[in-house]
Amino acid sequence: MIKFLENLVFRLRVAILATLAVVTAAGLYFAFQLHMTAGFDKQLPIGHEYIQTFQQYRDQLFGSNRIIVVLEPKTGTIWNKDFFKVYKNLTDDVFFLPGVSRPTVTSLWTPNTRYREITEDGISAEDVISAKVTADTMTPKALAKIESNVIRGGFVGRLVSNDFTEAMVSAELQDYDPSTGQKLDYFDLADKLEKQIRQKYENDQYTVRIIGFAKSVGDIADGANGVLVFFFAAFLLTALSVYLYSRSVLLTFATLFSSLTSVVWQFALLNLLGYGLDPLAILVPFLVFAIGVSHGVQQINLITAELSNGATSEEAARASFSGLLVPGTMALTTALVGFGTLYLIPIAMIRELAITASIGVALKIVTNLVMLPLVVSYMKFDEGFAARVARSREFRLKIMRWLGKVAEPRIAVVVLAVSFTLFGYAAWESRHRHVGALHAGTPELREDARYNIDSRDIASKFSLGLNQLTVVVETPPDACVDYPTLNFLDRFSWYMENVPGVSLVISLPFAVKASAAGWNEGNLKWQDIPRNKDALAQAVASVPERAALMNQECTLLPQLIYLTDAKATTIATVVAAVKEFRETNKMKGVNIRLASGNMGVQAAVNEEISRSELPMMMWVYVVIIALVTLTYRDWRAVIACCLPLTFATFFGYWFMEVLQIGLTVATLPVMVLAVGIGVDYAFYIYNRIQFHLAEGRNITECFQLALLETGMATFFTAITLAVGVSTWAFSALKFQADMGLLLTFMFLVNMIMAITVLPALAVILDMLFPRRTPVRHRKSVMAH
Repeated sequence: MIKFLENLVFRLRVAILATLAVVTAAGLYFAFQLHMTAGFDKQLPIGHEYIQTFQQYRDQLFGSNRIIVVLEPKTGTIWNKDFFKVYKNLTDDVFFLPGVSRPTVTSLWTPNTRYREITEDGISAEDVISAKVTADTMTPKALAKIESNVIRGGFVGRLVSNDFTEAMVSAELQDYDPSTGQKLDYFDLADKLEKQIRQKYENDQYTVRIIGFAKSVGDIADGANGVLVFFFAAFLLTALSVYLYSRSVLLTFATLFSSLTSVVWQFALLNLLGYGLDPLAILVPFLVFAIGVSHGVQQINLITAELSNGATSEEAARASFSGLLVPGTMALTTALVGFGTLYLIPIAMIRELAITASIGVALKIVTNLVMLPLVVSYMKFDEGFAARVARSREFRLKIMRWLGKVAEPRIAVVVLAVSFTLFGYAAWESRHRHVGALHAGTPELREDARYNIDSRDIASKFSLGLNQLTVVVETPPDACVDYPTLNFLDRFSWYMENVPGVSLVISLPFAVKASAAGWNEGNLKWQDIPRNKDALAQAVASVPERAALMNQECTLLPQLIYLTDAKATTIATVVAAVKEFRETNKMKGVNIRLASGNMGVQAAVNEEISRSELPMMMWVYVVIIALVTLTYRDWRAVIACCLPLTFATFFGYWFMEVLQIGLTVATLPVMVLAVGIGVDYAFYIYNRIQFHLAEGRNITECFQLALLETGMATFFTAITLAVGVSTWAFSALKFQADMGLLLTFMFLVNMIMAITVLPALAVILDMLFPRRTPVRHRKSVMAH
């Protein structure tokens, strides 16, 4: 079959290359139209318990997609006329930003910020800043009144910082711009937040701090633009390395051109299918490029070997095509399935990433296994090229002969003993790895990024910040004036307020107790939930923020829980506390549901990644086992190819634990890619072992010959790709730096496993379970 395909492809090579050229030219047109996209709903896990709650109540509860803008004078406090004038203008500008839900805009200047007071004459209710007061006519007496209203109204720590040096404006965002009906452009909004808010109001007198999903995704996109610099650096390093390996500008060009061609096709197809490129998936094209280089080097390795032996360009290209079609297709199929399994995670952003990566890997079968040999078949090399390649190969072969000692039984036993010991330790340590963010702020950005600096400042000075977990409590009608129900929820609020990681709990029972004390001259003895229904109704009616704490029918009484940070451990602790309370404390008719708020969404994402990781990896291994079994029909091959991959995977988890890298949307594809790259090495090496076994050689000789033929290509590929991605460690984006470090480690450790553990396993298995007859592999597959 392989010989038939070889003859067919090379007989039609002119037509095939012409067709691919036309496709590439058209692909360039559509590829340049691809643009980055982002959306809040793309990060929601479809069908998750928390997201079902969020979707059901998203029009009644807020806090999931919020922006917070804080104005801070560089000297003194906020209590001066000039500050309130600037603060008023800032509030107005936030009000008119695209996508802002205007009824939710909240600051000291907005009419939804009300101050209520119990006096001897009854209830006194008014705006914190009276409608009679303007920014231009504000007097010292008016300022003193506002300060008094803020303190007595309980807005310290919520709209005004605890030290009176900052004031906040908050607003909810809609995923669709209400003024146009179009999907909200988060990058445009982030740009406006920077230019129309920060740059306008930040000067030598004031500092402006901005946090929220829209701002973070904008900062990530800005940092992602810098990925081109690292891509270019990695590309140059890769080009230099391929040239040093092949000693030919033409072969270097063919390898890199083939890998880049599939990236162009990938971008074009994404654009035609209506997808964009998410900022968190910006590195996927390079991962696809890296996979192409990996397979391209294997092609160049076999081509140069044939050329050094006197073959013509076409003969060398034919040998490469027929010799590597099977292992290359197997390896790319595994990588394709690996990325495809990401689709199992029901998060739109990850599914887009899975589609993006899968398209790129599938195209590699054409560009690297078909187009590259066809391009090389037309190349002409000078007479001295074969001699230069032969000298270069001889040096590399000396190294491989030395490494071939790994296949000697006494050394193989030592290698396996060391490997299994390290694997056991790595597996034990990796059980502590975390899913989600491990550091405060936005994990995709570095600790010293402006966004994270702003986030830490707001968290330290305000009790009410961005990290909101909303627990939905469904109750019977009129529960807000039912003492047993409110008493039950009061115990829940108190329980949650004492959970580590919780900075503030806002709930109707807490507000009612404060209101009840107010009706009794502020006496703290009366700070309790009234048992009398009329008194309870009176207390509820005077709660200032009751619109956010209950619906009109009193069937929804949410608990607003503010977390100290967005670390995965903090979120998990608080969510576990909610689950523990609802399991151990039951009340008929009261249903405690998780969860809304941005921390509820993040909790759902973390849980989905944690739940999907093992099934996803299992599917990858099932495909690898099936491919190896069908191709080699030998259970020894399955163990020899899969066990080193397992070792490398757990070493990667151990590495993540040591460097405190959480398993996130950004790092999960790296682990899948690591399996794909690792199985590339295994397939190429074992394919040659199987071929030599068919000649009747013993397993030690087979590996040593396989190493001479393909070992240096494996070694070189890993080093080249590791050096290229290691430059990402200097990126302004933390997730890119983490991916660079993790990929560097995984490229190297997979290579080490392939040239040490794989042959050691093959040797020991062959000794323990000797073959009755020599393997009669289909030698026509590897005849060249």
